[in-house]
Amino acid sequence: MNGSLAPILAMNDGQTRLVIILGYLALLLFLGFSASRFFRGTKKDYLLASHSIGPFLLLLSMFGTTMTAFALVGSSAESFKKGIGVYGMLASSSGIIHSLCFYVIGVKIYRIGRSQGYSTQIQFFRARLESDLIGLILFPILVGLIIPYLMIGVMASGGVIQVMTAGAFDFEAFKVLDDKGVIDVARSGGIPTQYGSALVCIVVLIYVFFGGMRGTAWANAFQTLVFMLLGVVSFWLLAMKLGGGETIMESLSNLTAKVDQTKLTRSKMPHSLFATYMFIPLSVAMFPHLFQHWLTAKSANTFKLPIIMHPIFIMIVWVPCVLIGVWATSVNIPEGVKANEVLPYLVNSQIGTVMAGFLAAGILAAIMSSLDSQFLCIGSIFTNDIVNHYFGKDRFSDQGQVWIARAFVVLIVAITYFLSQLGYREVFHMAVWCFSGYAALFPVVLAALYWKRLTAAGVLSGIMAMVGSWIYFFKESQWGANTAYKLTPFGSDHPIMPVVGIFICTCLAMVLTSYLTKPPAEKTLAKFFDV
Repeated sequence: MNGSLAPILAMNDGQTRLVIILGYLALLLFLGFSASRFFRGTKKDYLLASHSIGPFLLLLSMFGTTMTAFALVGSSAESFKKGIGVYGMLASSSGIIHSLCFYVIGVKIYRIGRSQGYSTQIQFFRARLESDLIGLILFPILVGLIIPYLMIGVMASGGVIQVMTAGAFDFEAFKVLDDKGVIDVARSGGIPTQYGSALVCIVVLIYVFFGGMRGTAWANAFQTLVFMLLGVVSFWLLAMKLGGGETIMESLSNLTAKVDQTKLTRSKMPHSLFATYMFIPLSVAMFPHLFQHWLTAKSANTFKLPIIMHPIFIMIVWVPCVLIGVWATSVNIPEGVKANEVLPYLVNSQIGTVMAGFLAAGILAAIMSSLDSQFLCIGSIFTNDIVNHYFGKDRFSDQGQVWIARAFVVLIVAITYFLSQLGYREVFHMAVWCFSGYAALFPVVLAALYWKRLTAAGVLSGIMAMVGSWIYFFKESQWGANTAYKLTPFGSDHPIMPVVGIFICTCLAMVLTSYLTKPPAEKTLAKFFDV
């Protein structure tokens, strides 16, 4: 007995955490393979789970796919730099605006999608506006915006694994030096980011490849429960450890006293900037992966639980992450630790080895719960909007279309991985630029659902205005390198988010062009406004 335990007892802390992480990833693979046993062999089942997802599973899968590295790693990193105002800036507004989008956009999209047999956004817009060009324009834009979004998760997962497994191996290739040439103890000896990112990509790819939307929904639900539970646990453990009190309230009081008062308010955050951040959560209305999740619901009534519970779930996840980032400002963080690595570093250094391993799994759960949906939706878009539309849906069998979707997912995973290795960007700000593009398309989907006067030319001009203004502002920010870049039409004391400028450009171009061009036929409008 002792002999069988000897290898386990001989493991160092980094190796122990690595084993726990690998065990968690193996469990995800098991879920994916289990879901594949229910696969019916059809494209509809692979991409939409045959519209069989109930309220609880829809809540967990939708919430899981919106809680990315941006929510956990990014929020703690940003609050570490800017303070507690980050919560009000994005989390509280997201809770309300996300649910509003689910109700105003999601339910109506579901009803139209079910009645017309749509699987993707492009199918909806192409039919609604009687324009094939809409699909050709939207495809590269939706895929182009989602690839950086995917890169965020891939980069963050590699960073988390490296920090959480620090000290696991004494290999020369695993040593990390800081800017001064000194060994970085926070990361040295851990699994290098490129290997950690590759491992996560492979695991997600396998269960998406075999399990499809059902495997993705199951994995999302499981991972949502994992990161919510472990997020609360990590909050409690870190509060007790860093606060040093006998009770949780005493520890929280002690921690608050240690933190610089400027980090406990949003006094240094301009009101105009704070207010215009509320445009960012509108992005969920145009997320292609969320669109696909909406169509998996059993009925419109299935949306009731997600709409009510989503803001509460956001609070449960964001409050601990933001507070942990604020607390980190009172802790001696090594110089080599980047802002994105503050959360895993604190978990790694302040909590027991085994618990830290489980919390690492929780962080990865949040990251991977969005990667899987994003990968699958890209396969769905390619199959439905390129292959079927231009080559004929009867040219390939249902099974053949499933394999085409799988092949394109593999290609996108490979592209995303290699792009993620080219350079480093902060998770929070990289995500904000991606979300800004999607948020600026919100007027397009809102108008398509509720404004009969909208025309194809109006949408095309709105989309092109979005692309042009987005590229212009992104270039002005030195391609995202200048994280402090803001618009200042009212002076430097009242900066606003670039998304506002992009949003206005989209609206003006769309509305003006629509009034100058001929609207769709009444027969077409009846299909979308009498549902």
